[in-house]
Amino acid sequence: MDLDFLTQTQLFRNIPVGELSGLLNCLRAVRRQYEKGAVLCSAGERTASIGLVLSGSVHIESDDVWGNKSILSSVGPGQVFAETYACLPDEPLMVSVTAAEDTAVLFLQAARLLAPCSRACPHHAQLIRNLLFVSARKNLTLSRRIFHTAPKTIRGRLLSYLSMQAIHAGSDSFSIPFDRQQLADYLGVDRSALSAELGRMRRDGLLDFKKNRFRLHGTPDAPV
Repeated sequence: MDLDFLTQTQLFRNIPVGELSGLLNCLRAVRRQYEKGAVLCSAGERTASIGLVLSGSVHIESDDVWGNKSILSSVGPGQVFAETYACLPDEPLMVSVTAAEDTAVLFLQAARLLAPCSRACPHHAQLIRNLLFVSARKNLTLSRRIFHTAPKTIRGRLLSYLSMQAIHAGSDSFSIPFDRQQLADYLGVDRSALSAELGRMRRDGLLDFKKNRFRLHGTPDAPV
């Protein structure tokens, strides 16, 4: 286990590396490896564990009874998933978690995290504060997706999403964590229609792209 990596994650922020081994034992941490496409958690199941991605990435997905899939978010190294459900263990998952690539995950028992340990150590209290910050950040991420899917047109949704990515990158050139199908699922649109709109946006001088690498330029004066 790379303890130095864990100290760089938001969940274990401000916790000394020397305290991590004992803390992980207290949380009954378990490391698991998954191949690309593997389902870590399925909608309808219940979980008592918080997942922390060590390497690779996972997608949080929503599927309806007709098989339509929508990607709600992408979770990469150092980020957590299922924390809300783990804190409400009687609540069935409304989403599924799938490995977007070969992925390693550290699972932590939420009940052991939320309950003060017998030593009432300050590091355990710090961990709870960190989890609250992570949960607030996750709620913000979901709110952003709602914002990106609010426009009625595909171009409007792309402009919203890509503009936000540029702002976060601090540059008009950036990479996104989705391929074309995943981006279409995230924005709630048809893949072919999305690809066609990207082509039109490039011809209109709004952007250039290669795979998941984008560069924005110009002013979107076309209807959105």
